[in-house]
Amino acid sequence: MGAVPVTIVTGFLGAGKTTLIGRLLRDPRYARTAVIVNEFGEIALDHDLIAAGDETLLQLSTGCLCCAVRSDLVATLLDLATRRAVGEVAFERVVIETSGLADPAPVLHALMTDAALGETFAIAAVVTLVDALLGADTLAAHPEATRQVAFADRIIVTKTDLAPLDDRLADAITQRNALAPVSLGLPDPDLLFAPGRSDAIPNAIARHTGGITVCLIRRTAPVPALALTLLLETLAEQCGAKLLRVKGLFDVAEAPGRPAVIHAVQHVITPVMFLPAWPTADQTSRAVVIGTGIPPHLPARLLDAICAEVVEEMAAGGGQGAT
Repeated sequence: MGAVPVTIVTGFLGAGKTTLIGRLLRDPRYARTAVIVNEFGEIALDHDLIAAGDETLLQLSTGCLCCAVRSDLVATLLDLATRRAVGEVAFERVVIETSGLADPAPVLHALMTDAALGETFAIAAVVTLVDALLGADTLAAHPEATRQVAFADRIIVTKTDLAPLDDRLADAITQRNALAPVSLGLPDPDLLFAPGRSDAIPNAIARHTGGITVCLIRRTAPVPALALTLLLETLAEQCGAKLLRVKGLFDVAEAPGRPAVIHAVQHVITPVMFLPAWPTADQTSRAVVIGTGIPPHLPARLLDAICAEVVEEMAAGGGQGAT
């Protein structure tokens, strides 16, 4: 049995998260979906707004996820896994709706660092909703909204029936995340569980003016496994709080044909996972480093320097062993 995909749905207050998840739950194709809703405050309004048919809704009412994530969210997911293992509940996917005021990073941290969770669940995507009516002003005024967009694998602009995606909002989104695909209106729920975007990283480097910088790595030569580990550790150490997210696919010298998937959120690095095969014909290593004020060429140059040093050390070690 494979890992259960977990999608995190985030977006500022009023962006339309409840409407999107309600649409998913009403779709018979998604009857085997477990939903965890977190609300800011003690009145659980979303339960009444979302619940439909016989779907099961798991709900947290202890404050926003970014404040209580290491207790409530982990406990809820572990309980889900236990109940699923004994046949008490049946589900194939999980959706976590965060509070509109939540930073996605702590949610990702919990999913990436808890070993017990890793035995059952795997992050599918971070999907961020942006209100077409108020989105530009919200992004300008609220750092929480900026981080929600910066962490996104996909962005959905809602309420386009009331307002178009104008240049101001489009520019505001691009300044914070130029790589995530943007959908207009509420999409087919399939988009919430589509594969990640690591295989779609372009060649250009995008520097943002909104304080968020996207640094891209692309390398044709295989990367030693040790170099990949050192790259992630060095980025976390050197960039500190400036580092928001790292994700990518790497051709590892010691595992030809089995690309390594890397993920890091701020200083938290998830264990490297190897795929059985490349997802596309493109078998070059590529990664994206998202942060605030990180020099755009730093990650690629850092990887080059680390690879050169590791290869040199390996060659020296091999020579010494032969004498």
